[in-house]
Amino acid sequence: MALIREDDLIGSVADALQYISFYHSPDFIAAMGRAFELEQSPAARDAIAQILANSRLCAEGHRPICQDTGIVVAFVKVGMGARFTGQRSLADMIDEGVRRAYLDPDNRLRASIVADPAGKRGNTRDNTPAVVHAELVPGEGVDVTVAAKGGGSENKSMFEMLNPSDSVADWVLARVPEMGAGWCPPGMLGVGIGGSAEKAMLLAKESLLETIDMPELKARGPRTHLEELRMEIFDRVNALGIGAQGLGGLTTVLDVKVRDYPTHAASLPVAVIPNCAATRHVHFHLDGSGPARLEPPDLASWPQVAWAPGPGVRRVQLDGLTREQVASWKPGERLLLSGRLLTGRDAAHKRICALLEAGQPLPDGLSFGDRVIYYVGPVDPVGTEVVGPAGPTTANRMDRFTETMLGKAGLLAMIGKAERGPEAVEVIRRHRSAYLIAVGGAAFLVSKAIRASRVVAFGELGMEAVYEFEVRDMPVTVAVDANGESVHESGPREWQARISGIPVAVE
Repeated sequence: MALIREDDLIGSVADALQYISFYHSPDFIAAMGRAFELEQSPAARDAIAQILANSRLCAEGHRPICQDTGIVVAFVKVGMGARFTGQRSLADMIDEGVRRAYLDPDNRLRASIVADPAGKRGNTRDNTPAVVHAELVPGEGVDVTVAAKGGGSENKSMFEMLNPSDSVADWVLARVPEMGAGWCPPGMLGVGIGGSAEKAMLLAKESLLETIDMPELKARGPRTHLEELRMEIFDRVNALGIGAQGLGGLTTVLDVKVRDYPTHAASLPVAVIPNCAATRHVHFHLDGSGPARLEPPDLASWPQVAWAPGPGVRRVQLDGLTREQVASWKPGERLLLSGRLLTGRDAAHKRICALLEAGQPLPDGLSFGDRVIYYVGPVDPVGTEVVGPAGPTTANRMDRFTETMLGKAGLLAMIGKAERGPEAVEVIRRHRSAYLIAVGGAAFLVSKAIRASRVVAFGELGMEAVYEFEVRDMPVTVAVDANGESVHESGPREWQARISGIPVAVE
């Protein structure tokens, strides 16, 4: 009988979560390196370069790959011959490990979990509780896989009860464009088929823990019908031309994973869950001999990709920015922003717009007139940092507030990630505004451009407070211009037309 010490499980969970916060797995790095080498879209290639450069910076500096350090999901297989010492439940032990990891003063991770989700949505402040899936299995040890799933990709999860005669591949292909770019492609798609409704979702989530091996599968050919399905979905999704960050390009997915389970004769439950460019998970085993030891990956496995703005980039001074200058920006144009900008996410927007709609003043010192807002919830700084990793959040969650923010608050432009909805694009066009994107999955790289930070309003919201950042050469791309042209429509459309005959990232 293996005796598993409570502190060994707690410490191992904490170490694993710190580990995955700053280390990409080698299989992901290799797949992104192949995608970079083969990419022909300049915009997508630039985005992949930023993701790879960010990944190396995080591995070297032990800082989070993404500002969204995720909701923790733990898959625990407990051997029936194992016994835990201590009095805590399994979930409580996992939660204590999460708490220690996210409050680690050397690499504090962002607390994103809110309790009372349909009500007050108060932040739990330590990213607990985790979501725990436990299973009793033969053996004496304990196997744990921890994952930290970002909200941008998790929000794009989809499920449907198909008819038994329906095509799973056709269903997935119809869903991927609906996901947009908020899941930060390129990444992986996990597909779960069968069982019951909740089982299909769990299968899809579990499949994302598998190693990226599409190049090997392509080289040897499929051996099962599920491998045939993987290859079919992979090829058809990449042929959509969505590309990195939805800008148009050759690689939308690095791999597709499929798991299935027997189901009712009348049913075909199917789920699809994407994993983003900040894919984070690791496995460890406990046998009673002590905590798990995770070996750092070899930095030599990272491709030598050094991101730089490149020629043709326009430098923009935010202080004194005019509507005429904003109107001169072109779709797809790369900008380097310098000066002061404000931040805001869902909670802050809700408060701001409620005040404006009621004709009430904003908090002292807060004005959006002729300003630019960045949709971000940064990680807390450590050491000499002015701010921690600070990548963009999914912009279309702010679409409902766009008319008020442009029309009543007086914003000039917005920065986020992924596409805006058609109504928001029309509001941007009508107000002669613009929407810019920063690269999701390059949070630490982006934070290097932030030279000063202060809380302006709603400090009690934590990472969702309104900050003022002073930035220098912050890289962004014009996603929607003052005429309402969106690169998230034009880019994929162009590359879908061009993609026939162009090799995808694993060929």
